[in-house]
Amino acid sequence: MMMLLGGIIGAEIAPSPELATLPIASMVIGVALSIFPVSKLMQAFGRKRVFIFGALVAACSGAIAAVATSQQNFLLFCLSGMMLGSAGAVVQQYRFAAMESVSESLAAKAASRVLLGGLVAAIIGPELAVIGGILSDQAYVGAFFFLTMVSLIAALILCFYREAKIECNPTKEFTGTTGRPLGAILLQPRIWVAIAGATLGYAMMSFVMTATPLHMHHIEHHSLADTKWVIQSHIIAMYLPSLISGALVVRIGVSKMMLLGLLAYVITIVTALLGHDLLNYWAALVLLGLGWNFLFVAGTALLPRCYNKDERYKVQAFNDSFVFGAQAMASLSAGWVIYVLGWEILLISCLPLIAALLLLIAWWKLSKSRMLQKDR
Repeated sequence: MMMLLGGIIGAEIAPSPELATLPIASMVIGVALSIFPVSKLMQAFGRKRVFIFGALVAACSGAIAAVATSQQNFLLFCLSGMMLGSAGAVVQQYRFAAMESVSESLAAKAASRVLLGGLVAAIIGPELAVIGGILSDQAYVGAFFFLTMVSLIAALILCFYREAKIECNPTKEFTGTTGRPLGAILLQPRIWVAIAGATLGYAMMSFVMTATPLHMHHIEHHSLADTKWVIQSHIIAMYLPSLISGALVVRIGVSKMMLLGLLAYVITIVTALLGHDLLNYWAALVLLGLGWNFLFVAGTALLPRCYNKDERYKVQAFNDSFVFGAQAMASLSAGWVIYVLGWEILLISCLPLIAALLLLIAWWKLSKSRMLQKDR
């Protein structure tokens, strides 16, 4: 809902066009700033209480967004986005909770199943945004009241969540430690592949997706209905592959899965550069969603192989701070790049990031090959 409306509302009430995507960027900044506090809260109070608290924060953010939209208050709207991002930092822990509830061999499937919830979001979110605009006297205000209602329903459902019992390193009881120092964990090449796969995948996806409604609706003058259809299709493409992506990771491996994701991103850029017709936007955003899913699921599945269970909170927090810090910068810069440099430059600027991830995967494979040779 916020991804569809944030940039459009921002373009209408922001003091300058370059700040149009600031509400979306505020949401992502909220995620990035809340990663470590959420991790600490879960260590202290457990996942369930923090999950419920996060849903209540999302409900409050919806009410504030409704007031901000009604009063045309840009700063208040950005604040609601930041609060929604803080709730999103809690939501990002769902996938780790799911992976902890199953054996290691099923972890990738568990993560991908959680992401299937995004299919419901893809269908319901944009529809509620449009319906809310129709039912309300002021455009979009009703959409955020729906956001509050959905968040309260989520809080109710989370009351039935039961935490998995994690058996940690027994030395923790006697020494008070939480596993190896983070610096030692980060010496593994594969952990940087896991972090980079999710980080660069999220950053590029957010960069292009945040700019698309602005370019379609405000610059190329496609209708809101067409823009909604493209974003809706994109979100479906982000989450529908979760039906098979977990099994694909098990079958073909993490590195090949990431390469497929990067290939989808390259085709996305080429398709979007070929024209500004509705079909170009639609095909590019569908491929963008597919590439994101492959990269994010692969990176998420690889990460638990890099740490012990008693190290999980600090490594997960470190990973997500990279992922959502990069997404925040991508969202924040998307509006400026669109208005100052243009759509084509925005797309082409993603190519160095694709090359960087390819080099990281090659480094991991090379170091892995050298280790095998030493063992022999």
